[in-house]
Amino acid sequence: MSSDIEIAQNAEMKRINDVAAKLGIDEASLEPYGHHKAKLSFEFMDGLAERPDGKLILVTAISPTPAGEGKTTTTVGLGDALNRIGKKAAICIREPSLGPVFGMKGGAAGGGYAQVVPMEDINLHFNGDFNAIALANNLLSALIDNHIHHGNELDIDVRRITWKRVVDMNDRALRDIVVSLGGPGNGQPRQDGFDIVVASEVMAIFCLATSLKDLKQRLGNIVIGYTRKLKPVLARDLNAHGAMAALLKNALKPNLVQTLEHNPAFVHGGPFANIAHGCNSVLATKTALKLADYVVTEAGFGADLGAEKFIDIKCRKSGLRPDAVVLVATIRALKFHGGADLKSLNEENLDALAKGVENLARHINNIRNHYGMPCVVCVNHFTHDTEAEIALLEKKIAHHDAPVVVSKHWADGGAGAEKLAQEVVKIIETTPADFSFVYEDDAPLWEKIQTIATKIYGAGDVAADTKVRAKIQKLQDDGYGHYPVCVAKTQYSFSTDPKLLGAPSGHTLTIREVRLAAGAEFVVMVCGDIMTMPGLPKVPASDRIDIDETGRIVGLF
Repeated sequence: MSSDIEIAQNAEMKRINDVAAKLGIDEASLEPYGHHKAKLSFEFMDGLAERPDGKLILVTAISPTPAGEGKTTTTVGLGDALNRIGKKAAICIREPSLGPVFGMKGGAAGGGYAQVVPMEDINLHFNGDFNAIALANNLLSALIDNHIHHGNELDIDVRRITWKRVVDMNDRALRDIVVSLGGPGNGQPRQDGFDIVVASEVMAIFCLATSLKDLKQRLGNIVIGYTRKLKPVLARDLNAHGAMAALLKNALKPNLVQTLEHNPAFVHGGPFANIAHGCNSVLATKTALKLADYVVTEAGFGADLGAEKFIDIKCRKSGLRPDAVVLVATIRALKFHGGADLKSLNEENLDALAKGVENLARHINNIRNHYGMPCVVCVNHFTHDTEAEIALLEKKIAHHDAPVVVSKHWADGGAGAEKLAQEVVKIIETTPADFSFVYEDDAPLWEKIQTIATKIYGAGDVAADTKVRAKIQKLQDDGYGHYPVCVAKTQYSFSTDPKLLGAPSGHTLTIREVRLAAGAEFVVMVCGDIMTMPGLPKVPASDRIDIDETGRIVGLF
């Protein structure tokens, strides 16, 4: 079978105004980026306010493995399938970061015959949104050092600057650096560091902002560090927020592209779910809900990370409420969670599958009993899946009251996911959501992280050293206790140990660092060995990416 990029390159795309017409968007409301990409104008979006919302479907997954789960692929396939069965549907997904594109994953626009296109453009720079976010972030960094160089009127303590620079690439050498070397003309030397763009607070703000006014307000609220008297210094104290918002003006407009079946897809924003809140922009999701009867969106990584943050951060801040959840799993991944070797996953292994189903079961339990959402399990089909394995999975999940649907959208596009689409529509129409947050706004920060750890991760306890506990208490005392918590931890396990697969219980969640994101309005708790600036693997995906003499890109997944 053809590779993902070959399928995408051979696709015949429609002009973007024809795709937009499916949602009733006129050509005058589009700001085209070539023939197949466009942004929506603010004026058009402002005119949608009085329209009713469609139904929101959240796609999440089991804890990811090297075997693959296909969450984005399922999101695209389900959107296509809903259109095939006569529903007016759109999808909303995140933009890929160049870090994983050139690092671990390669492309990130779906797969097989369930992709968004133009695939190469979406994976490589797209419409410049991430570049604008990086520039806005680094403008603030430059203004901080410039202010200190020219006298430091705000009395910023250079030892307590918390704001970092960013770049959209995995680069471990930039995690800890020293800036302003070279004498008085270059400023005052201090320790600094880089995060990846998708972990930055500007990205989080970008994806939570509901308007340019809200964006500017949130940017102004960023705490960049503290004075020598421990008073917080805000971005607005440096008069940075206006210029930052100006850099982000065009980026904030949602991007419209299409699936391989020419259905509308909003691809906008892209915070990581293991180190940030992992959702596409609120603006794109809310816009899609005004234009379509069904909107399929995704949360990053497993439901313990992505779905929890979607609910406790994105929904809490935006008022969005999903009507159903699709939980994606593969037989291969479940066997891996059950102890099967990666090289043997194509072989039938009922014992490993039975053990691995525990991971799926805990995610279902969280979705149904802690998030209060009806759930459909989508088995993303691989050719080596056997009837016995599928039957065992259905038997093991039967008592969880979550229908199991085998879907073949990777191979057959929307046609392969029609049964999934029908089941999702049915559950929305027959099982009302009893939506609930995992914790209440007024719970203390320490109680919030304990609740997430014990309820969602199955942990027995939460640990932190004296300095971390003191910082959490200081944030509580300073009035940030009502903020939600954003946990940065490995995506591969319910625990902080990526090798602890399945559904571990009784483990300890160790918090090693706490960061305030005052503009995004959440508190980041960094757990275990997770890094906000990832490194590249020994053999990065960039080794396979190339361009031929005709300009055709190859190796992008």
